Amino acid sequence: QPLTNDLFTTVFASGRSGLTPAGVKYLFDFLDQQAFENGIDDPEVVHTWKNNSVPLRFWVNIIKNPDFVFDIHKSTTVDACLSVIAQMFMDSCGSTKIRYSKDTPTTKLLYAKEVQQYRVAVKRYYNDVQAMPSILEGHMKDMLIKASTVHRGNSFQVESALYDIFYYAVRHSEAVSNALKEANQRALLKTFEDLLYMIEKCYEEHTTSV
Repeated sequence: QPLTNDLFTTVFASGRSGLTPAGVKYLFDFLDQQAFENGIDDPEVVHTWKNNSVPLRFWVNIIKNPDFVFDIHKSTTVDACLSVIAQMFMDSCGSTKIRYSKDTPTTKLLYAKEVQQYRVAVKRYYNDVQAMPSILEGHMKDMLIKASTVHRGNSFQVESALYDIFYYAVRHSEAVSNALKEANQRALLKTFEDLLYMIEKCYEEHTTSV
């Protein structure tokens, strides 16, 4: 139990301590803004968006598969234990009432009492992050550029990453452009078009040099 409490403290106490990554703050503010602009006033919808964007997409993967990050062997016993923790984590991020019965899996029953207090911690985390000062777009861009320079060299296969970005952008360019036009987001549309041009230009230069 102390280890589980430490896990939640580590993951969900950063909002109060001001240690939440700028990228998470920027993303959550974006989701809040999208809810406001689209007239979504149900807090559970935004709560679900935030759950799916960080805790359930990132942390559950790390909890369930530590071998993704660390060079370790995950035994069958350890895998079963981590599955219980991951299930508890997912239940704690949820908002709908959990109904327990004789058919409820053991993985849900083991932490049935603790889930409610963990849910309070999750909601408090989202509120704390929301109350943090906003991250300016320019500051976010500078941070991304700085982060990208750290991994220059042989850390990643730049060509493969560029190809995937190019493929995705071209495949969905019409839908994204139309959506930005309908939303009257001229600045974002211009940025997106410039991005498409830059990616295509870089791709052409790369294929020419190969």
